[in-house]
Amino acid sequence: MKSSRKLWQWLAAIFLLSFAVLGWIGHEIYLSAPPIPTRVVASDGSVVFEEGQVMHGQEAWLSAGGQQLGSVWGHGSYVAPDWSADWLHREAIGLREALAQKAFQQSYASLASDQQALIGARVKRELRSNTWDAASGAVTLSVERAGVVRELVKHYTGLFGSEASLDLLREQYAMVKDTLRNPDDLKALPAFFFWSAWSSATDRPGETDLSYTSNWPHEPLIDNMPTTGNGIWSIVSVILLIAGIAFMIAWHSAAKEEDDPTPPAHDPLFELKPTASMRATTKYFYVVIGLILLQVVMGVVSAHYAVEGQSFFGIPLAEILPFTVSRTIHTQLGVLWIATAWLATGLYISPALSGHEPKFQALGVNVLFYALLLIVVGSIACGWVGTQQRLGTDFAFWLGNQGLEYTSMGRIWQYGLFAGLMIWLGLMARGLWPALKKPSESRGLIAMVFLSATCIGGFYASSLMWGQHSHYSMIEYWRWWLVHLWVEGFFEVFATAVIALIFTRLGLIRSASANAAIVMETIVFLFGGILGTLHHLYFTGTPTSVIAIGAIFSALEVVPLALIGFEGYRNYQRSQAAPWVASYRWIILCFVAVGFWNSVGAGLLGFSINPPISLYYMQGLNMTPAHGHAALFGVYGMLGIGLMLFCLRGLMPRENWQDVWLKRMFWMLNIGLAMMVFISLVPAGIYQAWASVSEGLWYARSPEIVQSSVMHTLVWLRVPGDIVFAVGVLCLGVFALRLLGKRRQPEAVGQVRTAER
Repeated sequence: MKSSRKLWQWLAAIFLLSFAVLGWIGHEIYLSAPPIPTRVVASDGSVVFEEGQVMHGQEAWLSAGGQQLGSVWGHGSYVAPDWSADWLHREAIGLREALAQKAFQQSYASLASDQQALIGARVKRELRSNTWDAASGAVTLSVERAGVVRELVKHYTGLFGSEASLDLLREQYAMVKDTLRNPDDLKALPAFFFWSAWSSATDRPGETDLSYTSNWPHEPLIDNMPTTGNGIWSIVSVILLIAGIAFMIAWHSAAKEEDDPTPPAHDPLFELKPTASMRATTKYFYVVIGLILLQVVMGVVSAHYAVEGQSFFGIPLAEILPFTVSRTIHTQLGVLWIATAWLATGLYISPALSGHEPKFQALGVNVLFYALLLIVVGSIACGWVGTQQRLGTDFAFWLGNQGLEYTSMGRIWQYGLFAGLMIWLGLMARGLWPALKKPSESRGLIAMVFLSATCIGGFYASSLMWGQHSHYSMIEYWRWWLVHLWVEGFFEVFATAVIALIFTRLGLIRSASANAAIVMETIVFLFGGILGTLHHLYFTGTPTSVIAIGAIFSALEVVPLALIGFEGYRNYQRSQAAPWVASYRWIILCFVAVGFWNSVGAGLLGFSINPPISLYYMQGLNMTPAHGHAALFGVYGMLGIGLMLFCLRGLMPRENWQDVWLKRMFWMLNIGLAMMVFISLVPAGIYQAWASVSEGLWYARSPEIVQSSVMHTLVWLRVPGDIVFAVGVLCLGVFALRLLGKRRQPEAVGQVRTAER
């Protein structure tokens, strides 16, 4: 007990200190973020962009799809360009031509090499010089540069409008005509793109060759190269990773791990009788399966748009389901169905752990279900309507599509989801409270489940921290609180604690050992995980300290993943502990798959892009979705499916349980995911990374690369993996439908029998 108490104290200290540092970093980002100019003017006094146009342009881009339609500073989708890199390259090329004509009355290509070097130096000097005036808030451009900017304004307004000469480019970018219909939005949009490129090239005040985005993206024309700190902290992160893994191996070898207990002769949960509230969770799991199927369909459509930008095998699908909508649904559902599976698991196990069914608990579970269903359907429908009708920035932010990856639903729906999570937390507390009050060996595990549930509910509030007019750097800061900490942090702690409870209830591990182990695992994970959030923010207009802290802690975040395979192997051994455990075989193997994908998807592929020098060249390229697919589905998805199957095991008639469909599901999902990642996404990411290093990010995201025969071939090579994966999802659906063949008689409200030991 004394050792366990110390571990809890360490956990509390690490939690508080880490969030104190993360909060301090947020304050520093707020202070040092790229300034938003009040006006952009030419040196002759003419106005290029008026006051307020940069922020208005940001809102216009987000309402048009935002991070589902290309990216800014590397965050977003991968078919359309990164607009900051695209603008920067086009501006550098245009200015080079303008200066060549002014100085030599010739095109740049026809100049001698020494003349080209002179013009190149002038282009670099002009783009890197910071002409922002703090007193007036204005940015001043030379007359030549202002002329180039005005030409680019015509290009981007035509692209997001209906300029016929840009039809082919729109198709290559998977865009539709009149992406923005409001003339004011269309007029303001280029101001935001200009500002994002200006921040990427212009030196910070008092610095030389150091832009607001730490010289991202790679652009050789103006010597936008990795900083010295970028390289140094990358080396430090690799050293820390090696040292951390060595320490973990030494610690693991020295620690005397207790053998698992002798398993019971019979399934301890065989006679568990579900209560009314536990039975009410059944519909959650069937909705989860439906959402997985819909996500797969949207993923197939979105991937195909990389080949046919506006059609699906010749069908003009983009007229009713454009890429921005299909990808929004695909990414949003990935978070929603996984979260729903875990939330429903929490509602199922609460009465089972406490042996008590609170009054009106089933009513609360049912009300929450329909509230969540309304939020899912309403947010998707409003997002589609807003995109189709182009209803403007206000509708997009409040009801439609905010344009932010993984957290795209309108603010009204976010308020609703936050309220739903508070209801869920209240239902969890009511169900777990008797077990928390009662001294028992597993009380520490139950406490961890409840604390992680509290963080899940509370930390979703981070999605409400930015506003419609917030600075883009601060939007990214808070967005990654949600995506990294909420999804990758507290949900994982919650799920890990639930898995430990499942194994203790089955008698396959000792409660005392599990108590200490889960707290220790949480300490190790959160020690790197909380501040590891910063590796997403290296180049989003943040101070250079973000690179240092993010590099260190994102490396430490990977350390425990290197050894998680041991836990997966132990879980596999537990699946063979006794004859009756065979009935849980595919549930446990889902947890084994979690260990595999944690090591490969989150660990190997994650660290391949996490060091600053790697991310400098690969941010916004296909190595990111390779890591994302392997980690999000391989880890959190398989975890959600495993937990769902455990709950269905206790809810549905056991005579209808058919392992043959689970076997097919398991192997199809995992083999299909591996094919998708390693045959298509990883080679595509490596191919683009080569282009990014050799020519610049603009080139890696240009039609010359994205629409090349190599990339088209790699997109088509994804089809076999997609088919295998989809068949796995269908097997899960068939299995679930067969469970409905015969239902149990309902139990009386409040009746529950738990397998307490």
